[in-house]
Amino acid sequence: MHKNEMRLDPLTDEWTLFSEARAHQPTALSILEEPRADPLANPFLAGMERYTAHTLHRAESAGEWTVRVVPNRSPVLRVEGDPVRRGDGFYDHMDGVGAHEVVIETDDLRALEELDLWQMEQVVLAWKARILDLAHDKRLRAFMVIKSAGRAAGALVPHALSQVIALAVIPSRLKRKLEIARAFYAQKKRSIFEDILSEEVRTGLRVVYENHGFCAFCPYASRTPFEMVLYPKRQSPDFYAITDEEVVQLADALRVVLQKLNGALDHPPYQFALITAPMRTERQDQWGTIDRDFRWHLEVLPRLYPCGPLELATGSWVSGVWPEVAAESLRAVGAAS
Repeated sequence: MHKNEMRLDPLTDEWTLFSEARAHQPTALSILEEPRADPLANPFLAGMERYTAHTLHRAESAGEWTVRVVPNRSPVLRVEGDPVRRGDGFYDHMDGVGAHEVVIETDDLRALEELDLWQMEQVVLAWKARILDLAHDKRLRAFMVIKSAGRAAGALVPHALSQVIALAVIPSRLKRKLEIARAFYAQKKRSIFEDILSEEVRTGLRVVYENHGFCAFCPYASRTPFEMVLYPKRQSPDFYAITDEEVVQLADALRVVLQKLNGALDHPPYQFALITAPMRTERQDQWGTIDRDFRWHLEVLPRLYPCGPLELATGSWVSGVWPEVAAESLRAVGAAS
């Protein structure tokens, strides 16, 4: 392995700078070392429902809830407003139209990856149900699921939560992926996602876990040490089109890779984002081949170090761990049954 190397992510056109000199001890604490909140002050536990907003979605077992979705009490986006862009001198602005919801993944103090598989499935189904419901609002174009675990990753509370976000615009990073995927398909009549997945499976160097429906691997130009992505094996641009069988397979794959991450790095802070195609409008737009060229996917980024000024100045990422090394370490970690 070279001591210094730059790698290009073909899906985002972003560079990652690898340097062995940056392979130092993480600055972020293990999540297990963070102070634990008083359970009596935790509004997300069973029996504390009166402290959260009204329930938007609920999954039950034996008459008790296992997963709940509620509006975020401090939303960055609201359904009220007008999603029309207006001028402000030289600049443009618009109302912050969208939705911001909290998925309470468990009624107890377990982490997401500690849940039984059927409970993980209920979390995935909650994500799907809320996106499908929000999609009835024709003003909303883009949807995503995000999660932070640990203070260094931005989590404000220790409870296992994820968030469903809906926006009236297509964010720039998603738009760049869409444009690259469309251009690749126009030139080669193949999906860039299929080619990436085929290459990862062919070499096996960066594959971490695989089941019948999903493949998890460390990207060739991983942005952070031990970054992983989960690709569905079936071509589909829309997460909400996931089948019942794929729900089980996604829950299994996500549970395994998070457990492997805990084993390899002692419960590091992490973030993940579920990226899905935007809603298509009735008019013909630039995403005419999206059903064949784009594929929804999930990205997992450990947050071991704060972003530095080099990342800020260049828009590139800096890492001290090559993805082949990370994947080998992750494969060696056993996962709970």
